Amino acid sequence: MAKTGKLELVMAALKARERAVAPYSKFKVGAALLTSKGEIITGANVESASYGLTCCAERIALFKALTEGKNNFVAVAVVARAPGAPMPCGACRQLLAEYATDAKVWVADSKSPRQIKEFTVRELLPAAFLEVPK
Repeated sequence: MAKTGKLELVMAALKARERAVAPYSKFKVGAALLTSKGEIITGANVESASYGLTCCAERIALFKALTEGKNNFVAVAVVARAPGAPMPCGACRQLLAEYATDAKVWVADSKSPRQIKEFTVRELLPAAFLEVPK
């Protein structure tokens, strides 16, 4: 695994959260992906008045990373103001299962970023749909 630790990745997600665009819900989320090479790619949620067009921080970080040719993700951190820590939604879990299957997932409340909960993608989405039948 890359040398970047949990706290460093959580702090990168906390910083990314500052760039969230959440004029409707005011629920700002930051995410940071860590590659096996030690690269950190961040993202923040972006809302739309047409709520279905809103995109989560995790997916923005993942899409940004993938379209920049990054892969081999070892961890993702998600930070938001949520008592007990924010958890990735179903859509984010599915995409993480496809593109970051073996990654650790670190979540923290922005009010107490040093209290980090840890999961694996497989724990968050057991029996994930990973292949299109032929």
